[in-house]
Amino acid sequence: MKRTILLSIIGLLAITTHAQQGLQPTITAMRWGADYKLHVKLANDSDYVMDVRGLYHTGKNLFIDSTDNSTTYYPVTLDQEFIDYIKGKRLYEDEKVDSTSKTSNKTLWSALHANIGGGYIHFINCLIYSLESQNLRMNDPILRRPVTKWRPKPMTKSYKRTRKWTYYYPNTQQLAHKEYKLRNRENDLNDLHGVPQPFIDLFLSTSQREYERLVAARRVREVAQIDLVRLLLGAKYLGEDQIRHISSRVLIAIQKYNVNTMPSVIIFDDYNAAVALSLGMNGYKIEKIVYSDGEVVSGAELDGRTELIEALIKRVNEANERVFRKKLRIYYQKKR
Repeated sequence: MKRTILLSIIGLLAITTHAQQGLQPTITAMRWGADYKLHVKLANDSDYVMDVRGLYHTGKNLFIDSTDNSTTYYPVTLDQEFIDYIKGKRLYEDEKVDSTSKTSNKTLWSALHANIGGGYIHFINCLIYSLESQNLRMNDPILRRPVTKWRPKPMTKSYKRTRKWTYYYPNTQQLAHKEYKLRNRENDLNDLHGVPQPFIDLFLSTSQREYERLVAARRVREVAQIDLVRLLLGAKYLGEDQIRHISSRVLIAIQKYNVNTMPSVIIFDDYNAAVALSLGMNGYKIEKIVYSDGEVVSGAELDGRTELIEALIKRVNEANERVFRKKLRIYYQKKR
């Protein structure tokens, strides 16, 4: 399996579950300050001061891979256009997806893709947000496997693998680590393609006791990252009812997207630029660009840098879309 490039932004997806609900406000102003500080003002008059040293830094040659086998991941905020699109989708009172839609519930990928559009970046961002905001709970009753003494004859491989699971995913670290090792040995980790490597590293380094401590301490971000890996390890064992439930909870999470979520900013060191990104219908979208040397460099020079950054983000979106379609095609071929 070829190298997958996975990037993350530190501490930029802040979840405030009890805060005012609404649309993500747009950035009205962004400027460089002294001592590595970046000042951001939103349309709702809230202000943020970010330490540039704590943000993700990138170079112009960092994440473009011409082999079509890499995914670039940024856990960014969702833009207003995307949230409005999701809000326009009808739900039943029991929170199941409208049956008139052409949703395919054969796989978790296809179900969410039919509802939220986009590629694998949308898939990961929206799943992790639904887990962080606890709109999707891993102990939801519908995700629990029914107790039965039935056994297939002859014994199937999937039954042997999952017979000790009480949920449709490996719900303890011991079971999940075992499943990961087996899938890794069989070169069958396609379900985790695009998951940020730090999420997987945290999952692999956390014992069940440590996981329970994270839950008790309400470390929702770390718990959500581990739960995401667990859920995707069980993705191919999910039934249509479970897939439909997860899809509906993700839609509800996006509809309730928090107005106080901080903007996501990346520092492009090669261009002396701070770039605020969001995730829209067509992938990553540039909200704002400011330059640390903007007052001493000519306008033509800044225009040239802006074009280069815009072209770079466009290439990321195109590469991510190619990777998504290729992996989805391979996934369905294996399901036949």
